[in-house]
Amino acid sequence: QVQLVESGGGSVQAGDSLRLSCAVSDRPGRVYDLGWYRQAPGKEREVVAIISWTGDRIIYADSVKGRFTVSRDNTKKTVTLQMNRLKAEDTAIYYCYAGARPGAWGQGIQVTVSS
Repeated sequence: QVQLVESGGGSVQAGDSLRLSCAVSDRPGRVYDLGWYRQAPGKEREVVAIISWTGDRIIYADSVKGRFTVSRDNTKKTVTLQMNRLKAEDTAIYYCYAGARPGAWGQGIQVTVSS
């Protein structure tokens, strides 16, 4: 079963940048999408960005396009979310996701952006 551990969250000011990383533990040979979701207080969990195994297919939420960049390193087994020009509305718990069978979630990491 896939295990995911996020790191890099914290509290910043609007306009700042943060970089989230997720370490993936799994048996060799499995291929699947990786990505990030987030859940703000009182709201449902929503997709932020998804990246395919080869990185040729990437999906971003409209709200983060042009500000966030997702990438992955299959050798190091990591997926990263570079978040620039952060806004107060980006405040949420961010979850790493693996589109394996079954799907897997990280424990979540808090990102707080103050305006």
